[in-house]
Amino acid sequence: MDAPDLSDPTDLLDRSTGLAAWRQIADALEGDIASGALPPGAQVPTELRLAARFGVNRHTVRRALGHLVERGLVRTTQGRGTFVEIRPLAYPIGLRTRFSEEMARAGREAGGDVLSAGAAVADSMTAEALGIEPGAPVLQIVTLHKADGVPLSLARLRFPLPRFEGLDKLYARHKTLTRAYAAMGLGDYTRLSTRITAANAQGEEARLLDLAPGRLLLVVNSVNVDTEGRRIQATQSRFVADRVELTVTPQG
Repeated sequence: MDAPDLSDPTDLLDRSTGLAAWRQIADALEGDIASGALPPGAQVPTELRLAARFGVNRHTVRRALGHLVERGLVRTTQGRGTFVEIRPLAYPIGLRTRFSEEMARAGREAGGDVLSAGAAVADSMTAEALGIEPGAPVLQIVTLHKADGVPLSLARLRFPLPRFEGLDKLYARHKTLTRAYAAMGLGDYTRLSTRITAANAQGEEARLLDLAPGRLLLVVNSVNVDTEGRRIQATQSRFVADRVELTVTPQG
């Protein structure tokens, strides 16, 4: 493919304002997002195309895109490109919170990956949540949840052993926790408690969630119980704050 002609850019920058070229490009792209020319979920033109549009080099474009990433207006996925952030997804937390069902109600395709699974020991926080002794064995599953392919949350789930031995294999097979529970003979479970705090995304979690380091996360610590009131699951979910709106409903 021939290289694009950069001699006749379609959007000339105003060099008389004193405003840096990268900032003018960022402002122009933000305007495209606000007007709907680049709607939520749309792929942003490549660096090469943007460089041709504004008559600059790719480094300048990269800095503009980095600014938009930091502001939470776009996200960059390695190997795929840069995309406009989706509109926040309403995610209710109530007596029965089921990720797949909530995604279906919102008209989104639920997805997820099991990042790791295996035996662990309960730290003090997990022990208190599950009503077990610190150091007791637990099954730990770490998952990444998505909606329409966009990462929404990272979750660390812990279950008391030996009761839930093999649940990780059932979860990998059935793709949802509700179905995995059902395969073990647990037909229903409910939310006992929910605690929401905040943190900033760092390191590996930022990479997995397609976030710039420092972006805000909503940290949800929850405990689920079976129909007899026994504590079965302690979860810490870290949601991308710009991509969800958490609504806590009455537990009645």
